[in-house]
Amino acid sequence: MHLPSLTRRRVLASTALAWGVSLAGLAHAADRTIHIVVPFGAGAVQDTVLRAFSNELGQALQATIVIENKPGAGGTLGTQGVARSRPDGNTLVMAAASHHFTGYMYPKLGFHPVNDFEPVALVASSGYVIAAPAGKERTLAQWVAAAKASPTPWNYASAGNGSASHLGMASFLAQAGVEQQHIPYKSTGDAVRELLAGRVQGVTAATTGLIAFKDDPRVQLLAYTGPKRSPFLPDLPTVAESGFAGFQFDTWYGLLAPAGTPAAEVRKINAAVNKVMADPVVQERVRKLGAEAATDTPAGFKQLLAKDWINAGNVVRVSGARVE
Repeated sequence: MHLPSLTRRRVLASTALAWGVSLAGLAHAADRTIHIVVPFGAGAVQDTVLRAFSNELGQALQATIVIENKPGAGGTLGTQGVARSRPDGNTLVMAAASHHFTGYMYPKLGFHPVNDFEPVALVASSGYVIAAPAGKERTLAQWVAAAKASPTPWNYASAGNGSASHLGMASFLAQAGVEQQHIPYKSTGDAVRELLAGRVQGVTAATTGLIAFKDDPRVQLLAYTGPKRSPFLPDLPTVAESGFAGFQFDTWYGLLAPAGTPAAEVRKINAAVNKVMADPVVQERVRKLGAEAATDTPAGFKQLLAKDWINAGNVVRVSGARVE
């Protein structure tokens, strides 16, 4: 049975909602559908950044963009599904620094973070913020001192084992000489909610995950992990300024395709992403999340990822974090 265009779109949207996915660029849908997997739950940093430009990307590619949240195992479940997908450019993963960490954290990972993917497009970059429940500890140094003095280990939340929010905090605690219990969740949003409820004593999350709470009386932002202060939080000192020299932790966000995706297809998607991310409206939307829009060629993005792969190994070794 042939359905009118509008009816077909309504059926497609209803089916997507039933399966827990969302559609972007539906009004401009052509015959092509591109699935972009977010390997974390709704509210994760990758999720919010992707949704900031997905409608425009659908328009640029004249395709329906289907966003699928597939959390689990520190982002490895959804990512593994993409690695095993047909390399035709119709299935991508919205990845970040945690993509590389998993390669060092999971001894039986079902994919290789570098060899099993084609770098498609760099999208944005962001630093991280160390935060705690509002209380007596107003600075990072005070928070560390209180944690060391506690008769029982404090807890910190993350977006999952091997996530950047896990490794960021673990590596800082290792440098500061503090032991805390790691409590993994399925997304940054879940971890931040635990912090706001006072059920954990700390969290390290990308600026995009915490900037909305900068004036919330339930939370105390302690320090920014970048080499200089965040333009979004100019009054927040860096970790180095807080007495922990040399510590730096940030992340990239980008789209990856399964290895073997044709170069012409990679270039096509890259050009569309670069066009979208150059739009001042999209850039401002991303800035409001606490991230900076970024672009690169596939070759340039590949070089960035090669350096980050090495850096990720160093971070994991310094942190001492592992997945049993």
